[in-house]
Amino acid sequence: MSGRPRALGQVVSRVAVLSLHTSPLVQPGHGDAGGMNVYIRELVSSLAQGGTDATVYVRRWDDDLPDVVEVEPGFRVVHVDAGPVGLAKEALPDIVDEFTEAVGRDLVERPVDVIHANYWLSGVAGHRLKHQLDLPLVTTFHTLARVKAETGDDEPQRRIDAEAEVIRCADVITANSVTELHELVTHYGADADRVEVVPPGVDHAFFSPGARDGARAALGLDASPLLLFVGRIQPLKGVDVAVEALAALDIDDARLLIVGGSSGIEGDDEVRKIEKLIADRGLVDRVSMVPPQPHHVLSTYYRAADVCLVPSRSESFGLVALEAAACGTPVVASDVGGLRTLVEEGRTGFRISGRDPRDFAAATRRILDSPLLADELSRQAAEAAVSYTWTTMAARLRRVYADLALREPVDCLA
Repeated sequence: MSGRPRALGQVVSRVAVLSLHTSPLVQPGHGDAGGMNVYIRELVSSLAQGGTDATVYVRRWDDDLPDVVEVEPGFRVVHVDAGPVGLAKEALPDIVDEFTEAVGRDLVERPVDVIHANYWLSGVAGHRLKHQLDLPLVTTFHTLARVKAETGDDEPQRRIDAEAEVIRCADVITANSVTELHELVTHYGADADRVEVVPPGVDHAFFSPGARDGARAALGLDASPLLLFVGRIQPLKGVDVAVEALAALDIDDARLLIVGGSSGIEGDDEVRKIEKLIADRGLVDRVSMVPPQPHHVLSTYYRAADVCLVPSRSESFGLVALEAAACGTPVVASDVGGLRTLVEEGRTGFRISGRDPRDFAAATRRILDSPLLADELSRQAAEAAVSYTWTTMAARLRRVYADLALREPVDCLA
């Protein structure tokens, strides 16, 4: 790489956001759509509103999709032809070259100042485009293979090697939390000086405290104790722990709402496993499985719940926990990843070490048995969530982009 001269104070006004495997236009909660979709949609919208022109490149997953979708001024989505439209996520590594070439051709026609890649597949594409087009690369991984492996969610060696390669050459890596920064350094030997902690935000216009009775009335629910799980149904998210926690709670009228759909190659099997578990525990009348909802509608579910359960095996951030907190709902979550930052033990909720549903049930019971504690947790959760906004995140990223104009680019090819 030539190390092109960079102008002091150069303004980064055009960004290419790579999201090969999932689109910000897709409703979260099923398939491969989840927190990352929300992250990209809200981030790019905030960047655009702040004057940064951003184009999101995603793989075309349907023949009827238009080539370009103008979402709002300064925010567009480009659908890139790369492999058959119905290709499974597990086969996507084989079409990265095709995706990269197509994006590269478009960037020649529509030049940008920086590439921001999301997830490891886009990181591979971004790494190649960095060298082809002499552009700085910002990478956000969202999840890391070596971290997932620690809790039994093994990923292919191909992904581990690719992540390590991208980490060595990315000009900036953004981490969603301090915990993720440490994971990048510990598991991949990342240079901490090139890692910026930039937490995601929450849209407080939708996710804010509100009347629980009104939310329950809107959902057709009674006053019984209500637990909530929101997320894709896959082993990583720990839906089984939420069901077992309800069983261990020993409150006859307590209910659990599971909002989300199957995800990944194990998703349908996991749904069947959860349905069997519900039946085996005699909870058919007390557990409701709700299909994925439009993102803003989730606020009604959060407000209706007494407790939001987030029993993930790993979580780089935990957007569900933040959205629940913003609505004033106490969270009982796994003591992993970004949840360690989001859930303040005994102040906004409780963190559980290990996977024992009885521990999740005990923490939930503390909240249900003490209205005073529940009110205090609710108030403090909403207060803590106020500082997390997409506008703040976008402003921090604009500074990261601008700082790249003053840095000598990382050159892994030297």
